[in-house]
Amino acid sequence: MKKIASILALSLLIGGIFWSESTEQKSVLLNVSYDVIRDFYKEYNPQFRQAFAPDLMISQSHGGASKQVLAVLNGLPADVVTLTQSNDVDALAKKGLVAQNWRKVLPNGAVPFGSVMVLLVKKGNPKQIKDWADLTRADVRVVFANPKTSANGRFAYLSALAYAEQHTSDSQAFMVNLLKNVPVLEAGARSASIAFTQRNIGDVLIAPENEAALAAKTLGNESFEVVYPSLTAYTPVYVAEVTKNTAQDGLHQQAYAYLTHLWSEQAQQLAVENFFRPTNAKVLEKTTALFPNVNSFDVNETFGDWNKINQTYFVDNARFDREYIAAQQAKEGVK
Repeated sequence: MKKIASILALSLLIGGIFWSESTEQKSVLLNVSYDVIRDFYKEYNPQFRQAFAPDLMISQSHGGASKQVLAVLNGLPADVVTLTQSNDVDALAKKGLVAQNWRKVLPNGAVPFGSVMVLLVKKGNPKQIKDWADLTRADVRVVFANPKTSANGRFAYLSALAYAEQHTSDSQAFMVNLLKNVPVLEAGARSASIAFTQRNIGDVLIAPENEAALAAKTLGNESFEVVYPSLTAYTPVYVAEVTKNTAQDGLHQQAYAYLTHLWSEQAQQLAVENFFRPTNAKVLEKTTALFPNVNSFDVNETFGDWNKINQTYFVDNARFDREYIAAQQAKEGVK
């Protein structure tokens, strides 16, 4: 943590010199991120500006992770990105937008905090949903983001699949039965959350812990509660500077300080308040009541790198498509 503090102090000192020379015109830093982290940045941005960069304007762009990456690849002038799949950042690095060594530029492999996939149910858990197996029951309707368009949708699918592979003899049949219970696949995690919590679609929402907890808090703890399954995927939050754009904009120092500050105790505590699991050990020690221990796994250690995962499960006509089609055909057969 001393090393992180030193890096932060140096970056802010250099940045302070840079900003003091540019007070005539305000700069605008564009943060392009996946959708469910928008609430954290709404609080982080003014905190950062007040403490370190009052003349720096920060603009946010949020949406499904896949769409956000494609937008940056196609020219959206992001200065920093926040994503939850390492291969999305690698795609930007491959095009020369992000440094090839982006994981080493920032602490902890460029992961300031993370989350896990959980189940959000109505208060009192009327369907008595306790684990992934309950999501295959005929009386349960399941909502989650489309794995074809949402990184969190992929984490949801892989969490259920990991459970099926450990607890059943036919994981494909398990997943088909689960997908039969999905009334609609929303484009992103936030739209899935809205469908469940505000449009009253489904009996259970598969979502990141931070999104589920935020929904429960926002709409009232008397409306929803979080269920922790017996096995779940850890969802890291990756951050990176889009160095090609910051070099053109003259915003390298600001962008670097903006990202480095995410490891400060102040920002880590803010992450906790937004229900993200911090990586700062000092802050983490104080969060045991908020974040119970879970049996989580790394999807890359379990299923391979993201290129392999996408080819096996999520490209057109891969396993997810085949299972989803089989599920729709099974529903039509029932009719």
